[in-house]
Amino acid sequence: MTGDEQPPTALSRIVGEIARSTDRPQSRAIAAAIGRLIHDGSLPVDSRLPTVRALSGALTVSPTTVSEAWNTLAGVGAITAQGRRGTLVRRPSGPGTPLRYRQITEAPGHFDLDLSTGTPDPALLPDLGPVIARVSRQNLTSSYLDDPVLPALEDELVSSWPFEPEALTVVNGALDAVDRTCGTVLRLGDRVVVTHPAFPPMLDLLDQIGCEVIAVDLDEEGPAVDSMESAMATAPRAIILQPRAHNPTGASMSPGRCDELASLLAASPDTMIIEDDHTNSIAVSPLVSFGAMFPERTVHIRSFSKSHGPDLRLAALGGAGDVVRAVMNRRLLGPGWSSRILQALLVELLADPAMGDVLARATATYSRRRAIVADVLREHGVDVGHGDGINMWVPVRNERAALITLASQGIGVAPGAPFLVRPDADHIRVTVGLITGDERRVADVAERLAAAATHDQLRTSRG
Repeated sequence: MTGDEQPPTALSRIVGEIARSTDRPQSRAIAAAIGRLIHDGSLPVDSRLPTVRALSGALTVSPTTVSEAWNTLAGVGAITAQGRRGTLVRRPSGPGTPLRYRQITEAPGHFDLDLSTGTPDPALLPDLGPVIARVSRQNLTSSYLDDPVLPALEDELVSSWPFEPEALTVVNGALDAVDRTCGTVLRLGDRVVVTHPAFPPMLDLLDQIGCEVIAVDLDEEGPAVDSMESAMATAPRAIILQPRAHNPTGASMSPGRCDELASLLAASPDTMIIEDDHTNSIAVSPLVSFGAMFPERTVHIRSFSKSHGPDLRLAALGGAGDVVRAVMNRRLLGPGWSSRILQALLVELLADPAMGDVLARATATYSRRRAIVADVLREHGVDVGHGDGINMWVPVRNERAALITLASQGIGVAPGAPFLVRPDADHIRVTVGLITGDERRVADVAERLAAAATHDQLRTSRG
C-alpha cells in the first residue's frame, strides 16, 4: 500500500467478498460472505459494519435483503446492534432454538398410530435382558484416565469399518457425532453441501453455526452427478451425506454413483466428507464409503440406535485422524467418554451368535412393510421410488390437508417442510417401519396414506 492509498473499509471488503462468491447476492450469500470475513479476521471483533442503506446501495439489492442477512448474523451471535455506535462484529454466542427439529417432534395430540417419529419398532430390537445379566457380572469400575473406547469394542469396530480409520472413538449417537464433527470442521460462513431433502436437526445445526447450505438433488442411486458438480464448484468446506437408507427418502448410494462422485471430490482436496450410516445393519443396501478413496478426509459415522437400541446412545466415529482426535480432545472438557457400561452391552450384542438372526429378522420385516406400503401407494398413482430403511418420503397434493386427514384417523406423520433445503413439492415423511401387524393391516394403513396423499381438501371423518 502506498502513502496515498487508504486501507479497505468494511464496505469494500464485504462487496469484494460477495463479488467473488456469487452472482446474485441474496441474504444468505451476504451473511455467509460476512461470516467468512469475520472468521478470517478481515472484519475483526468490534469493527463497525456499513449501514443497511449503504450496503444495499453498493450491492444494488433491496434494504430488506441486507436486513435479512443482518438478522441471520445476529441469530448466531456474530454481530450486535449498538444504537448510535452502529452494528458491530462480535464473537458468536450460544445457539438458538432448533426450529426445524421442533416441527417434526412436537406433533399435536396423541395418535393411535404414530408414524412421525423415525424410530425403530421396539419389538424388532434385541432383548437386552440376558446381555445386561452378563455385563452385570463384570467389573466395570474404571478410572477417569482409561481409554474412551473399550478395547474389545474398538477391535470389533476397526475390523468391520469400511476403510482403515486413522482414529476411532465412540460418542452418544449419530447426531452427536455429526454435531461434534461439524463443531470441529466448520466455522461461520463455511459452505456445506447437503442432500435435498435433508434431516431437519442437521439443518438446524448448520443454521446455528452460520454455514451457507448448498443443496444437491437425490435420485435412487444417491446424490445426482450434475447437481453435485454444481455444488462442488462453490468450493465447499464439507459435504454431509447418508450413504444408505437416506432419511427421509430411503435412497442409497450405488457403487457406480460413488465412483462418479469420487472424481468430483478428487478435484476438491480441501472438502471434508462426513458420512452418516444411521441405519447400520438393518439396511438392505450394501454400504459404500468415500473413505476407501479419501481416508485422510472422510469421517464415517456408524450408529447403533436403529439396529440395537435408541437408548444405548452409541455411535462410532472413525476416519480422518486430525478430526477424530480433535473430537476426542474436546470431549475431555465435557463428558469425557460414553458410558463404558453401555459399551460393554454393545460388545456383548455384537459378539452374540444369535444377533445375526435378530438383525436379519428386523431387516426383512422392515423391508416387507416398506414394500407393501409402496405397492399400495403406486396403485393409487403415488410414486415413492424404491428406497430402503424405516422411513418413506411420500409426495402429497397438499401437506397440511394430508396431515390433518391422517390425524383425524388417529395416524401421525411428519410434515415434509422441515426437511426441505429449498422450496419443493409437498411431501410427508412416514415411518413405515412402525406399521405393525399382518399384511392386511399394513395394506389398510397404506390405503389411508394413499387417500390422504391424493386429496386436496381436508378429510375430517374417521375411516
